[in-house]
Amino acid sequence: MINKQNLWFLTLFSIILVLSVYYVALPGENLSSLIDTKHSESDKVSTNISENDVLATLRVENDEAVLSEMEDLQSTLLDAKASAEDKNNAYEKLLNINLNKGKESELESLILKTYNLKSFIKIKDDKINVTISAKDNSYESANNIIRTIQKEFDEKMYITVKYQ
Repeated sequence: MINKQNLWFLTLFSIILVLSVYYVALPGENLSSLIDTKHSESDKVSTNISENDVLATLRVENDEAVLSEMEDLQSTLLDAKASAEDKNNAYEKLLNINLNKGKESELESLILKTYNLKSFIKIKDDKINVTISAKDNSYESANNIIRTIQKEFDEKMYITVKYQ
């Protein structure tokens, strides 16, 4: 049976998939003007960090890195000189980025619900970095968090937990 969390994940993933197909189908001039407006809007945004400075900083840095990587991949998709194989690889990387973002937020909410700890999770390939905002930095709680996260994956993941 599908619960609310899975339904939201599937809905958001479907929207992201439809948008990525839409961007691929756009002619080059329309997308470049769309990307230019995104740049001008993102340059004006200022970040106000109040609570959990470390986690907020990590999130902002991660979002900026992911955004620049996605822009590079989108430019590869729209490049008329790029081969079909390069475009397919870029499209699959975009899908992988979107899946990882969904899984990261799912794991963060799982840790918040299970252990009542605010966290930041970064997934890259088979490595998962977990940063916890807590003063309790016991090995036992870190081990429990690692086990909880590993249960969510079929294959072996290399999980590190760091307390801030």
